[in-house]
Amino acid sequence: MGSVINIMALVVFATSLFSRSVDPVVPQIAAGLNIAPATAALLSTGFTLPYALIQPLIGAVADMLSKTRLIIFCMVVLGVASVSSSLATNFETLMTLRVIAGCASGGVFPIALALVADRVPLAQRQVAIGRVLAAALSGNLLGATASGVIGDLIGWRGVFVTTGSICLLTLIVAVPALRGLNEKAGRFDLSTLLPNYRAIFSNPLAKYCFGAVFIEAIFMFGIFPYMAVMLSTEGETRASIAGLVIAGFAIGGIIYTFVVSKLLTLLGEKRSMAIGGMVIGLCLVVIAFRAPWQIEFINFIVLGFGFYMLHGCIHVYATELAPMARGTAMSAHTAFFFFGQAMGPVLYGLFLSSVGFVPVLVFGAVAIAITGWVCAFSLRHKTPPAAH
Repeated sequence: MGSVINIMALVVFATSLFSRSVDPVVPQIAAGLNIAPATAALLSTGFTLPYALIQPLIGAVADMLSKTRLIIFCMVVLGVASVSSSLATNFETLMTLRVIAGCASGGVFPIALALVADRVPLAQRQVAIGRVLAAALSGNLLGATASGVIGDLIGWRGVFVTTGSICLLTLIVAVPALRGLNEKAGRFDLSTLLPNYRAIFSNPLAKYCFGAVFIEAIFMFGIFPYMAVMLSTEGETRASIAGLVIAGFAIGGIIYTFVVSKLLTLLGEKRSMAIGGMVIGLCLVVIAFRAPWQIEFINFIVLGFGFYMLHGCIHVYATELAPMARGTAMSAHTAFFFFGQAMGPVLYGLFLSSVGFVPVLVFGAVAIAITGWVCAFSLRHKTPPAAH
């Protein structure tokens, strides 16, 4: 069990560097390609929307064939697409490469979680998933922080070279270990596709799992690509500071992974989800009132902690929606999450200029707080897991 968690953590760490690495250098990309900052912010959607769209297919392929082989293939494509992005001379080329990278990245994280869930009993799964999430958050943290520093030192193109190179170097180490898992390969059979999805969506908990992560992603992650722009309007133009603020979210998540076992013992899943939703809402309200970056950094730490109090619990329920089609279920779960992330920047871009920060973020705060309570009252395990 430990070996699969360790190798999945390594893979997830390397590929999670991509998630928030562009956000701190959005103003630099806009200036370098002579486009508006709001247009450059859509690179986030260019990554997350394909990530979501590929999920119905990618999860089914993982269940039919081999999760490990799929992860290897996707890491190769992701690394090459990222390095190639550093050579882009116009926005259209960069967006195309981000779309390719988003598709490839979509075949790593949800499949890694499914692979862990295949090998870890339900009673230990929350902690095991927490460790993989810690790796993902560490990647987010390093990606956001380092991209800001790299952007200040050598420019935004260096960000793509660095993240892509790390992905490819990690692959060299990971391939022998992934093959050593001895996963049994299946065969490509489209006849299983519809029954698997029917089994997933016939589970009454699916609407709560998928709906919750969709709402989370829209109202919380939608603001991330605009943080550098917001800080620059307040006089803080350093990309490294924007990266540090965004990295606070990952720090909060990492803190959560260290205390998740004790937290669940103290609060239980239901209270964790309800409190997590309220914490996210409070942090969005703080963002709405445009605090100095030092306060925003602390606020993002709290935001990350609150988010994983809610999101980490939902993940466990998603792994049990259809155990015989777990790769497909986790991909569907991820699809809704990344559809929300793709829609978020677009919706924020539409409403921030017309309605303003405060009404939009307060509305999002209320929506996520309610979501936490709905999950707390509605999600139930068929067989309660043993104590964590």
